[in-house]
Amino acid sequence: MMPSLRHLLVSLLFLGSFGECRNKHGTRERRWTGAVETQKHGTSLPKKPPDVTKSRRLKTEQLLKVDDHDFTMRPAFAGPAIPVGVDVQVESLDSISEVDMDFTMTLYLRHYWKDERLSFTSSTNKSMTFDGRLVKKIWVPDVFFVHSKRSFIHDTTTENIMLRVFPDGHVLYSLRVTVTAACNMDFSRFPLDTQTCSLELESYAYTDEDLMLYWKNGDESLSIDDKISLSQFLIQKFHTTSRLAFYSSTGWYNRLYINFTLRRHIFFFLLQTYFPATLMVMLSWVSFWIDRRAVPARVSLGITTVLTMSTIITGVNASMPRVSYIKAVDIYLWVSFVFVFLSVLEYAAVNYLTTVQERRERKLRDRASLPCTCGMSHTRTMMLDGTYSEADTNSLAGYTEAPMVPEEVVPEKPEHMVVHLSVSSESTNTKKKGIRALRIMQNTHAIDKYSRMIFPGAYIIFNLIYWSVYC
Repeated sequence: MMPSLRHLLVSLLFLGSFGECRNKHGTRERRWTGAVETQKHGTSLPKKPPDVTKSRRLKTEQLLKVDDHDFTMRPAFAGPAIPVGVDVQVESLDSISEVDMDFTMTLYLRHYWKDERLSFTSSTNKSMTFDGRLVKKIWVPDVFFVHSKRSFIHDTTTENIMLRVFPDGHVLYSLRVTVTAACNMDFSRFPLDTQTCSLELESYAYTDEDLMLYWKNGDESLSIDDKISLSQFLIQKFHTTSRLAFYSSTGWYNRLYINFTLRRHIFFFLLQTYFPATLMVMLSWVSFWIDRRAVPARVSLGITTVLTMSTIITGVNASMPRVSYIKAVDIYLWVSFVFVFLSVLEYAAVNYLTTVQERRERKLRDRASLPCTCGMSHTRTMMLDGTYSEADTNSLAGYTEAPMVPEEVVPEKPEHMVVHLSVSSESTNTKKKGIRALRIMQNTHAIDKYSRMIFPGAYIIFNLIYWSVYC
């Protein structure tokens, strides 16, 4: 009895465990095949499609049916042009190069289009987001930057690419790009200039008959970070435009433009260029108040100002492209250089005229100090013998008598004598006063006097005209 009872209990436990396992298996089977069981029971409820977004068995390729379509062709191939909307968020404007005539910009570039081949079913109508690995397996617009020199997609820590697919097939494709593009700059008013640059987007392969590129929200498609600032420029305006571009060999393409206007800050150039140049010109005027006989002082001052102006001009041109036209800063610097150079030439003229005048005065002094026997203008020499009347002596009242020297050479005429007669002291004093007055006038030369007024006045007039034209 006891062994049979024991076998009976073991059999009951085994049957109970088997039934419990079967119930659990049935419940799990009903969880995944609920639609099939409902149909088996003969209910009239419609069949509900499964939410494939919650399926753990399907891969991304199976979910989006990537393997079922040929994504080398654009959506609606051989049909109407596919519209592709674009919007841009400018993250930073990194640099503006006048020498290379280009700019560098970092931005978020977003594309919007619809590809029904990527549609899927979802009960929650939520989108699915992927990274850059799926982009290589589907069709995306081939947008490129016209006139770009360098560009790259950021890849830290992974490629900065986002792909968002909606159940109805709408796609959002976003990427973070840094691009260096050319900008045609006009430096005729530099550094008082305003530059307008543009970043151009265009499809490389698809003409306007295959792909219609447009700004998704008009001017609102372009957004800018408020913290964007540049050291040399003030960002005045950002705006968008679009137009068709024609290539003779391929046709018409839609092209989008991101235009921005930059105005240069003038204060830096006032401190580094204009003020030093003006001070050098004013320093060259100091020589007009230095004595014209101080040759080392005036020459060294003139040479120093000329060399300093040459250094300023060289420094400005080193940071600029070698354009073939004249810039506004060139006009100011070269006119200032001419003023400095003319101040050196002014002293050269003063020094030359002073030298010529001193030679004349030296000759006049030499003539006045030597006796003259050839005429009666300064000193008169007369040979007198012993027989002369009183009238002759009265006619010599204006002359001084020199001591008589007997003629030993000619013994036949022993009473002949030589009398040196000179002009009276009154005429000599008059000449000395005239020479002294002339020297006083010549200590401040007439050229220096006029230069003290002409040079500053002309430079002030030039500055008034210059700043009224370019400001």
